[in-house]
Amino acid sequence: MKKVFKLTDLDCANCASKMEISLRKIPGVTAAVVSFMTQKLTLEAEDALWDSILPQAERVISKIEPRCKIAG
Repeated sequence: MKKVFKLTDLDCANCASKMEISLRKIPGVTAAVVSFMTQKLTLEAEDALWDSILPQAERVISKIEPRCKIAG
């Protein structure tokens, strides 16, 4: 299943690239795209794993850019 999330306070294109690479390493994630221009995160993952993937994605994002959050 593919879901699109709005990101807040994404200030760095290089950080967006680092986030993509790290998000793709989360078990169950099949694709991840972070767009610095649109401030959006597109995640594609197995339906059954969404409950565990989203908190992991939030940790990955805040570790790379602490002020950046998934807005929904």
